[in-house]
Formats: sequence, C-alpha cells, structure tokens
Amino acid sequence: MLKVVIDTNVIVSALLSPTGNSAQIIDRIFKEDLEPYYCSMILFEYTIILARSRFGFSLEDQNHVIEGIKKFGVLINPSPCDIPFADESDRVFYEAAKSADAYLVTGNAKHFPDEPFIISPAKCIDLLTEAVPGKT
Repeated sequence: MLKVVIDTNVIVSALLSPTGNSAQIIDRIFKEDLEPYYCSMILFEYTIILARSRFGFSLEDQNHVIEGIKKFGVLINPSPCDIPFADESDRVFYEAAKSADAYLVTGNAKHFPDEPFIISPAKCIDLLTEAVPGKT
C-alpha cells in the first residue's frame, strides 16, 4: 500500500471529473490501495475549499471524500520545516508528506520544491500499477 498525502486540488479534480486520474486516486483510497495521511489543518482546508459555492459540490459528496480519508487514513502531527513557500497554505501538505515518509499527490507540483516524493495523480496511478501488476 502506498502512503500518500492528497493535495486539495486532487480532490477538487476528482469531484469535477469522476473518470480522471484524480478520481482514480480517491477510488484507490476506498479500495485501500492508498493510505492517506492527514492532519487537522489538511482536513480544515479540504472542508473550506470543497464547500465553495463555485464548485457546487453536494454536501454528501464533500463528506463522502473527507470521511473516507479519515476512515482509511492516518492522522499525524507533521513536523514543521523552514522551506519558503509562495503560498503558505501548501506548506502543511509538504510537511505532512515529509513527516509520514509519504508521496505528496498534487496537480500543482510547481507550488512545491522539486522533490521525488511530490508526484502527479498520473504518476501515482503508475506507481500503483507497478506495485500491483495487473491491477489498475
């Protein structure tokens, strides 16, 4: 099972495009192929962003994803780092991934330092396919 921290933009993409790579990431959490790591600040951001009226996500869909991450995931207390971020809201995702020794799955890799553990949803699917041949 791959350990991951899921950036909020992956969840937004999953809910907007239910057949895309991001949706597959969420599906793989529920199938227990991915083990999400999160902290209270990450859950707070998920809650705030997914509730934005411009997305039009139902409360049921919002809760389904967040509760799934909580049910199948691991709550951690990330260690702080002193790396500068253009958008400070990205820091918690980086710190959580570093602390958990997990992949950070994001659609916005340019917002993060160039690190091998920061991957796209497509790369995450590729890693899962390599880890479990024949299972996509």
